[in-house]
Amino acid sequence: MKSKFTIILFLTTTLWYQTIKAQAINKANYSIDSLIETKMKETGIVGIGAAIIVDKKIVWAKGYGYADKENKKPFTTNTIMNIGSTAKNFTGVCLMKAIEENKLSLDEDINKYLPFKVINPYFPNEKITLRNIASHTSSLADRYPFYDDTYNYNGKTDEELGSFLKNYFDPNGIYYSKENFINNKPGTYYQYSNIPTALAGYIVEVATGKKLQEYGKQIIFKPLKMKNTAWSLSEINLANHSKLYDKKSDTLKTIALYTFPTYPEGGVRTSVSDLATYFTVILNDGTYKGVKILEKESVRMMKEFQFNATNKPENINLAKQNSGIFWATKLGATRVGHNGSDPGVRVFMLSDLTEEIGVVMFINTSLSDEGIPFDIYENLYNYALEVRKNKITSR
Repeated sequence: MKSKFTIILFLTTTLWYQTIKAQAINKANYSIDSLIETKMKETGIVGIGAAIIVDKKIVWAKGYGYADKENKKPFTTNTIMNIGSTAKNFTGVCLMKAIEENKLSLDEDINKYLPFKVINPYFPNEKITLRNIASHTSSLADRYPFYDDTYNYNGKTDEELGSFLKNYFDPNGIYYSKENFINNKPGTYYQYSNIPTALAGYIVEVATGKKLQEYGKQIIFKPLKMKNTAWSLSEINLANHSKLYDKKSDTLKTIALYTFPTYPEGGVRTSVSDLATYFTVILNDGTYKGVKILEKESVRMMKEFQFNATNKPENINLAKQNSGIFWATKLGATRVGHNGSDPGVRVFMLSDLTEEIGVVMFINTSLSDEGIPFDIYENLYNYALEVRKNKITSR
């Protein structure tokens, strides 16, 4: 039987431990709030939202600043925003689902699936595969400034995806140019690109007989109850959509909402809360709270690094970069996932290589210094380490 002294000592020790832990939690919470709010004040960032995933669970999420500064509408974890190239990973999941359904293969010539031909004029006898496109080694390219001019800020209807791509890649198309291709054999040279990703999304549409928005809704958004997520701006509640801002000078400017015909490469609009749910699924091999959107093997194939010492593009340094299927290493190969950048948009969806810690971050303001969003992300990642250590939670 324990003595009263032993019981008192146990209770005192427990209380002391809980007090120390509470102090650590309060200090960590104050620290991240202070860091983010200070950085926002220094740089003119209008709104930030973030979430932290620890051991495949969302444990912390918070919004800072404004989704609409003029009307003092706060930026929350349910604020909707376009996520730039982070959308490519959604296209990757749709691609892997179509492969599960035996409708596509990563290694077939893409011309097997297309109603028009896509041939690199520099290497007309070389096939281009979905694996090439998904690892950015397809030899297909974005042409500038043409690509920038495809952004539609005035609300008119975008050109239909298939029509746009045929016009871009078919020699008889009105946008065709040899500059739409690079003078490197498919599979031998890495060049990050957007329009080729749109081509992969279109191939999914052709193979499944469904628009990517509908297919994504069926296999991702509805099962995961991502109510604030869509590929189409028309399906988003604009009352919950963040305004977008530009702070590249002393003046803060509002950027009109925009669309573009190549939506599979960057058109998804979602919230921090929804994207954190989605990212948790990917980190957990396709399953979340009993809901499965992909087979485990499909997710592992998507995340498997495509390049190695005997099979890599000539311009890839494996110590600093590698790629999966619309999935890639970042920050010198210390993180993995996807980022996104567009006018008024900076989004991070990254985890450590062990996938024990994930961070989702939205910023609704373009800055002249692209290093600032990375600094804020690193602050959040370091905070995530504290969250994991002290079991901090805001949920």
